[in-house]
Amino acid sequence: MDSTTDLAFFALLARQPSLAAAAQALDVTPPVVSRRLAALEQRLGVRLLNRTTRRVSLTPEGERYLEDGENILRDIERLERSLTESRDTPRGLLRINAGFGFGRRHLGPLIAEFAKAWLEVEVILHLSDRHLDLTEGAFDIAIRFGPPPDARIMARKIASNRRLLCAAPAYLAEHGLPTTPRDLQDHQCIVIRENKRAFNNWQLTDGKQQTMVKVRSRLGVNHGEIAVDWALAGHGIVLRSEWDIAPYLRSGELVRVLTPWVGTAADIHAIYPPRHHLSAKVRTFIDFLAERFAQYRVPEGDAPW
Repeated sequence: MDSTTDLAFFALLARQPSLAAAAQALDVTPPVVSRRLAALEQRLGVRLLNRTTRRVSLTPEGERYLEDGENILRDIERLERSLTESRDTPRGLLRINAGFGFGRRHLGPLIAEFAKAWLEVEVILHLSDRHLDLTEGAFDIAIRFGPPPDARIMARKIASNRRLLCAAPAYLAEHGLPTTPRDLQDHQCIVIRENKRAFNNWQLTDGKQQTMVKVRSRLGVNHGEIAVDWALAGHGIVLRSEWDIAPYLRSGELVRVLTPWVGTAADIHAIYPPRHHLSAKVRTFIDFLAERFAQYRVPEGDAPW
């Protein structure tokens, strides 16, 4: 028997007038109770009960074991109750990892909104320029682009996220519109250097076929927002996620080019370790994100640009 089970056994035993009464409460025979009590006392090396054929009484050691043991059992009960409640009510610390651009522009404001709705949840948002390991970083959730990185990790798609080709009207007025993907080789293209992939090889698809274009560029950067700023200033064509450029497409500050050609999909996923599958704080926050990003889950023809 483990120590917790022994504590519960002794607490029940000590509240009974005799070993026979304890045996009846436990639905076992009196010899079973006697053997278990003897084994417990032997393990502890002390006598816990004075017993006669008619009654039992606590020794000083038994009184201490009962009092402290019942306190321990109450603490365990409170702990288990709080853990059970945490599956139903969002509470506690929620640690989230995301990239700088998306985290600053979208997650920061949304977390502020979430915190007002769920007052018992504390949130730490850690932004990084590289993907951090969930387990090593003790993160509950990470926001990632593209397919989930590992089959052992739970993932939920938050929003569709196409990578669109676009440029400022001023650039297109001066340099003209590309009509085929190969025309990009004759244009100034703004490249984003990220990860270890070849930054100037753009993989494009029109939904029926794929092609790769090696573009040339005078401007490259490892930060997507700066690349968009350069495109807004008329420096060239950029291939960028629609979550970042949608406002500029709506306003007309940027214009899509080569429609329907797009870059390889980079859908937005919330990933989390399997141990958090039933955590209310994780489940509630992911539901919250999915609801707020529903506007991005629209068919191509329904996009407002």
